[in-house]
Amino acid sequence: MESAQGGKALPRTVRLLIAARAVNRLGAFSLSFLTVLTTTNFGASAAVAGYISAAFGLATIPSRLIGGRLADHVGTRRTIVIGLTGCALAQLGLALSSGLVSAACFAVLLGLAFEIYEPPSQAMIADVVAPSEQVRAYSLLNVALAVAGMGAGLLATGVGRWDLRWLFALDAVTCLFCALIVHLVLPADRPAAKAAAERAVSAAPWRDPSLLVMLAAGILFAVVYLQLMAMLPLSLELRGLQPADAGLLFTTSALTITSGQPLLQLSRVASISASAAFISGYLLLALGLAGYALAHNLVAYIAATIVWSVGDLLLVGRAYAFVAGLAPTGAKGRYLAVYGTSWGIGGIVAPVTGTQLLEHVGPTGLWCAASLACLVLAALHPAWIRTASDRARGETPFLDQAADPPATG
Repeated sequence: MESAQGGKALPRTVRLLIAARAVNRLGAFSLSFLTVLTTTNFGASAAVAGYISAAFGLATIPSRLIGGRLADHVGTRRTIVIGLTGCALAQLGLALSSGLVSAACFAVLLGLAFEIYEPPSQAMIADVVAPSEQVRAYSLLNVALAVAGMGAGLLATGVGRWDLRWLFALDAVTCLFCALIVHLVLPADRPAAKAAAERAVSAAPWRDPSLLVMLAAGILFAVVYLQLMAMLPLSLELRGLQPADAGLLFTTSALTITSGQPLLQLSRVASISASAAFISGYLLLALGLAGYALAHNLVAYIAATIVWSVGDLLLVGRAYAFVAGLAPTGAKGRYLAVYGTSWGIGGIVAPVTGTQLLEHVGPTGLWCAASLACLVLAALHPAWIRTASDRARGETPFLDQAADPPATG
């Protein structure tokens, strides 16, 4: 069936997967309170609580790699169920912990399970969606998670007033519910063909230069993007505004990305090359972040947020679709997992660099530096895309299309 904009309806499997992940995201509000839980309920100092949160973040890096390997060897549906179930058990452990040591152990276990379901979710989309529709599918997944995230904040406000342990218990319930939905409604994993299985075993993502270039770009992008998540409240406070206004800006961003989704189905937008989309997206991000550097009132911050969110709209999903195209048959999970570690690495680097920049050059310097990094990505990333496409040309048709798609009306 064709949509009004000319795009095809996404497969039922993808729509069900997106719905299940949104249910899970609706309950995924507990992690923001991990540090508070360890200080208020277990008597940890702020420094110890910070170390526990850092250990959780560090554990998410091997978690993605585990998820990618499991996806390629035991199947995407099984891996999603394993990851969600592991998250639920770890969160229940946190909710029932009687002391700081056990809480810290369960926090690390949660980190090891937390990203397992991401690579198979992304690989499942790549397996069942046509290359020309993969960017839209990944974007819709991101939008669904963003919208559910707004609802999660409202739930956290109410539930957290009772006892912080209930946040982790309720999050565990949503993980188990999501795992049940995935197990019951998504198609069973099919055994891989012998040739595909042999090729998957021989795939070596860490030795693929094209993937490593994409990983480098992904790390820089993650460091920039996570400054928005971690440093925006502090930046607002230093400008004399309320740190809580960051919630309004995040909501503005989610609404912009959601309302802009139909634009991705317009033929003129859908047909632009990957290079043009990356350049446009990074330039809009740079412009929006430069707006943060100059903003001194909430209206200016909202305007800048809309600008960088339009850039994010052009970028979301495109990198994942490109990485999926790089992967040999049967190795999508591992390729997407390696690329996904950019967020774990960025999560370690971003808070350190962001706080140092705020301390030494203030909000203006922080956002100018972030804007400059986006300009660097706009200048270099398209060349890396063309290099990767040339390297794999003749092996993966999607790469040819992504690098220089045919012009359409």
